[in-house]
Amino acid sequence: MSKIVAGTLTAALLVTGGYVWADINDLVPGFLTNAEPIPPALPFPTVTGPDPATSPADPLPILDGKGAPITGDTIATLAAKLAKNKDTLGPSVAVVVSDTFTGDPITAVNADTPIVAASVQKILTGLAAMDVLDPNSRISTTVVQAGNNTLYLVGGGDMMLAANTGDPDAVNGHAGMRNLAEDTAASLKLTGRTTINLYLDDSLFTGSPTGPWADDIPPLGYAAAVHAIGVDVGRQREGTYAPRYADPATHALTTFADHLTELGITVTNTPSRRVLDRDGYAATIDDERVIASVQSATVGEIVDYFLKTSDNTITEVMGRLVAVERGLPGTFDGATTAVIQALTTMGLDTTGVDLVDCSGLGDTSTVTASLINEAINTMAQAPAYRQAVRGMAVAAYDGTLNDRYTNRNGRGLVRAKTGSLPGVTALAGTLLTLDDRTLTFTIIADDLPDGGPWAARQAMDAFVEQLSECGCS
Repeated sequence: MSKIVAGTLTAALLVTGGYVWADINDLVPGFLTNAEPIPPALPFPTVTGPDPATSPADPLPILDGKGAPITGDTIATLAAKLAKNKDTLGPSVAVVVSDTFTGDPITAVNADTPIVAASVQKILTGLAAMDVLDPNSRISTTVVQAGNNTLYLVGGGDMMLAANTGDPDAVNGHAGMRNLAEDTAASLKLTGRTTINLYLDDSLFTGSPTGPWADDIPPLGYAAAVHAIGVDVGRQREGTYAPRYADPATHALTTFADHLTELGITVTNTPSRRVLDRDGYAATIDDERVIASVQSATVGEIVDYFLKTSDNTITEVMGRLVAVERGLPGTFDGATTAVIQALTTMGLDTTGVDLVDCSGLGDTSTVTASLINEAINTMAQAPAYRQAVRGMAVAAYDGTLNDRYTNRNGRGLVRAKTGSLPGVTALAGTLLTLDDRTLTFTIIADDLPDGGPWAARQAMDAFVEQLSECGCS
């Protein structure tokens, strides 16, 4: 896959100006774009919280020029001071700041030391998925005929199926079980069949569905057991941390069977798992035997979704799809191996990286801040990957940053991935400075002092705010 070289990007910046270039490529808010037209946006949500220093309708604060310009040396001093703030961040801190479009480093502290990054690790899985899988491709859930009266529901990796009718404008719930059942029933009735046996083939993913995670992770709602099919990411009810079904794939099968019954199709057996005999088709299913199918949102949209919402389950699903595409098992080990291999193949330095999962929920994975930073720069520099940067949360607006930077200069100018585990907090992304320079930053602390992450997040946000005020053109 072709890459945009740093020289071209630098030239673009010089010709068009920092903000204009970033605006055209959808890295910051603005009216210019090179993307396909999209439908009109929904009304801007009403945000409740502390009033910002200026009205949202007013321009962002402009430096008065009285302070000393923030140079590379100043940024290095600020980063070193942040890393030494043991009372707030603890003894293990890594900081990297670089120029987004050239990738040139500005400062780095402990950048190559393996460290627990929590959900910031999702950036690596997102980049691997964008590189290995076609960002415009979709995940299929199919119904396959095997004999006159036997059907198989075959999971292709979509755990975001809607329980009822799908919503073409949604990512979670893009494809619907009701739609799949309606198409299946219509196909059966065309041949006069209204009685079937139904089985589930979710063998695309194998091994433990929870891997290194604690047993209480699904009941607490932090993630679902990872399967090749699921409804609403396995949630038992609405809510980000709603409890998950013990077996999301079986719940999806039951949901599908119930819809068939409502549509006049009698399921004579108790639906259960059985691997479909593909009659020599090792990797694909004969199209002539597929009687119905639905497709997920695009891979690119799914990457956006899990980076913005920090969804652990869907990140693991994408890691497994990367593994399957690279010829590895659809397991925790296969997925982490595939992600590291993909990044290495792209030329990123994966020295010292040791992953136990793809989402960062496992608390023993280690990465380096330099790799995270390099991955973000790679995303921003290549149009094929840039959607992943746009998928990150926007400060004081949405995702996991909706309640941060509400009274800081970085609001609306910072796109970042957050990370949080007991004793760990992290933040990594891009920002546009007030003098139109785009920077990439990665900050990770994995041995926080007692008292929780609040103070550490405040320190990180203050540092990023100082970067946003950078007078470093």
